[in-house]
Parts: sequence; structure tokens; C-alpha cells
Amino acid sequence: MTSTSASGLARFNALEESAALAELHEACASTAWARHLLAARPYATVEDLYAASDAAMAELTADDLAEAMAGHPPIGRPKPGDPTSSREQAGMAGASEELKAELLELNLAYQEEFGHVFLICATGRTGEQMRDAVKERIGNSPEQEREIVRTELGKINRIRLSRLVEQDA
Repeated sequence: MTSTSASGLARFNALEESAALAELHEACASTAWARHLLAARPYATVEDLYAASDAAMAELTADDLAEAMAGHPPIGRPKPGDPTSSREQAGMAGASEELKAELLELNLAYQEEFGHVFLICATGRTGEQMRDAVKERIGNSPEQEREIVRTELGKINRIRLSRLVEQDA
């Protein structure tokens, strides 16, 4: 653990409950997930925080997952003015208009099929990789897709938690 993440973890552990809850909601829109992590404070290590996140993800109900997904914009359309959304979807920044249009069409088809946005840990992925993932996953059953979404959310949450504990003071 770097000294920055150690001091960032100490900062997070020391936050008032409402402030900690607000920071956790920035990482994941699921109230159940945030409350689980809040209840387990203080964390001795960043790995303990990640383990608590993974455990909370495993326990989320379908409604909790839906709440978490509602906090994510569609791939190719990051929330305006949201640096987290833009950073995570950086692979789409240089995408052609054709690829953006194709992804929009695939997103809409996916949303019609499953009733929620296509969710993938976009960090480090190209626009083409994300497009291919939508094409591959649209044929899944709702049960398969729910578990894939749970896994992808877990990856996103770990990335966002690492940024949270890298914040010093």
C-alpha cells in the first residue's frame, strides 16, 4: 500500500458517516453496497476495503443491481461534465462517428432486450472492444447477463475505490 493510499484510507475511515456514504455513492449508486461498506469501517488495509466491496457485490439483489446500473451512462455517451464517466470511457474518445452510431444502435437493442444499460468495465478498452462485447453479450439469458453485470460492476467499483483511497486529505 502506498503512503498516499494509506493516508487516503485513513481519511476515508475517519469521515463522518454522511460524507463517507456520499463518497461511496460516487463509486457505486447501490445503497445496499454503500451501506455494507460503511458498516465494515474502519478498514485496516485497502485490500480489506476491496474484499468488503466484493462481498457486498455478491449479496446484491436484482433490485440492488438495477439501482447500481442506473448510476452508469450508456457506453459512448458519458455524463456531460462528469470526469469519472469521461475517464472510464476514454476508449470512445477517438472513435469514428460510424462506430459511435453503431454502438448507440447496439446499446438501444441491448437496453430493449435487458431493460438496462449495457454495463462493462470500460477502463482500458477500445471502442471496438466495447462494441464487440455488446454484440457477444446481447445473446445471453437475463440470468447470465445479470451475473456478468455483477462482475463488471465489481471491477468498476474496485477502480473507483482505488481512486477514493488515493485522495489524500
